[in-house]
Amino acid sequence: MLDPDKVGQDALITLLARTVEYPVDFFLVGGSLVTQYVHQEVIATIRRHTTTPIVLFPGNPLHIEPSADAVLFLSLISGRNAEFLIGQHVIAAPLLKSSGLEILPTGYMLVDSGTQTTVSYISGTMPLPHDKPDVAACTAMAGEMLGLQLMYLDAGSGARRPVSPAMITSVRNVVDTPLVVGGGIDTGEKAYEALKAGADMIVVGNGIERDPDLLPQLSTVIHEFNRSVIQA
Repeated sequence: MLDPDKVGQDALITLLARTVEYPVDFFLVGGSLVTQYVHQEVIATIRRHTTTPIVLFPGNPLHIEPSADAVLFLSLISGRNAEFLIGQHVIAAPLLKSSGLEILPTGYMLVDSGTQTTVSYISGTMPLPHDKPDVAACTAMAGEMLGLQLMYLDAGSGARRPVSPAMITSVRNVVDTPLVVGGGIDTGEKAYEALKAGADMIVVGNGIERDPDLLPQLSTVIHEFNRSVIQA
């Protein structure tokens, strides 16, 4: 996850060079609050240095950038704020229709991480309780029944604790959609626990910003996990 507000040009180029050695599947670009609109510049830099697909993680319709490959069309199904369930989507729809971006309808579920996160504050919603996996499972089921094609459990940027393995497993057991998990994954062990619990994709942002050496650790963890799945 690349937040345009936080990643400088030099640091981005250094990171991109490392992702050639330790490949990632996608770059997510965006955030819940972006004060400088430099999406186009960030995406152009990524294009110059890698061939990795770029997916937008928009906080509002102003964050739509057609030079990306796809966009997570996020519906905040863990909250009850109509603006983030459907309101912002109505505004964004004509822009997205003409953008050429691949649209990925996503059930976005914010999970309590032990601290108030930017997305919780901006959206004016309460996160799902950390210790209530059944609530997350029912929320995900409803999202899938509404036709959402991805489920995203997010503890939020700078989370003190990641989404629990119990919650990941509970959601994995009741939906067939791909399951994305992010927030608070700042060690290889936490990444492995999320994958083992049922995550199809893990999202890491702050952890790599603080410690670039986390990237090779995650690469090793993913290879080990994939090997264990094949052997099983």
